[in-house]
Amino acid sequence: MSENHDLLKLENQLCFPLYAGAKEIVRLYKPYLDPLELTYTQYIVLLLLWERGSATVKALGEALWLDSGTLTPVLKKLEERGLVTRARDPRDERSVVIALTPQGVALREQAAQVPAQVGACVPLSAEEAGQLYSLLHRMLERLR
Repeated sequence: MSENHDLLKLENQLCFPLYAGAKEIVRLYKPYLDPLELTYTQYIVLLLLWERGSATVKALGEALWLDSGTLTPVLKKLEERGLVTRARDPRDERSVVIALTPQGVALREQAAQVPAQVGACVPLSAEEAGQLYSLLHRMLERLR
């Protein structure tokens, strides 16, 4: 096989372990998010809102690396469940602000154990997990 063909081997693709690893990590969340009736994408939206209190749809999309086609149905579902509200920003009618409802704030307590529960399932030491986290964030910063 030529050197160019070696580049096409799955084992030589950085994208594959990133893809498979992300898929498996999200799968680990499912049994902990199901009792909360949340998908992983809904969960990460709520994580950001629990941190910030409110955010525009644009800011959520940028922070979570989600396009509006993915984010809009997630926000609609969270609104239907009474966890968030959506309202036009009075300072800029083009922007929609997403804010937590009291029910959305209260869900934070129920979700508090999820990171530790998932972390206990990840077969990495705390040091390895920290290194991986740093590398992935560095890569994302450079991609932006």
